[in-house]
Amino acid sequence: MLDIFDILGPVMVGPSSSHTAGAVRIGRMARTLLGGAPVKADIGLYGSFAETGRGHGTDRALVAGLLGMKPDDLRIPQSFELAGEQGLDFCIHPIQLREAHPNTVVLKLKRADGSELTLQAASIGGGRIRVDKLNGVEVQFTGDLNTLVVQHQDVAGKVADETRELSNAGINIATISLWRDRRGGDALIVIETDQKVSEEVRRRILDLPGVKRLTYYEKEDD
Repeated sequence: MLDIFDILGPVMVGPSSSHTAGAVRIGRMARTLLGGAPVKADIGLYGSFAETGRGHGTDRALVAGLLGMKPDDLRIPQSFELAGEQGLDFCIHPIQLREAHPNTVVLKLKRADGSELTLQAASIGGGRIRVDKLNGVEVQFTGDLNTLVVQHQDVAGKVADETRELSNAGINIATISLWRDRRGGDALIVIETDQKVSEEVRRRILDLPGVKRLTYYEKEDD
């Protein structure tokens, strides 16, 4: 069944929901998962993003998202100029990938404090996006729900500890996915929730033994 978003598309600035609205959302999600404003951004475009992205404003839309803008922000066409004013140094170039969606971008970001993030994501139509890789780990989430991304040591009981904190706070889990590099190594859990996850709950999860990093993406208000 189609919802009204599928029929009408997103409210946005730009000629294409895939190349503009989706690109803004990818940039904005990457900024959120990084934990703040990037000062450096390497933006690799693949497929139709690389071939027609400039004409559709994909390049400016991605930079706009990295600056924290939403798809309906009237400043999107001026994002390059605003990036200079806000201290974001970026480069944009084509890349080659295997078996990737044609509207794919790889963002390599760095904050002023030295923290880094690499994200591969695709704009899949109608302004919707899908994250395919996070810091080299294959994942799959869309940002349509509130999303916790937790990196922890791969030992028994970690997932139970983390989900228990959500349950104790009355937060319902919509989806949960787990990846690990090897047994006993690092694991990455992606939890999508129906309710927003407060800073207090996120802090309790981050303070659990074995938890190394937590990032959180709060879905945009409808």
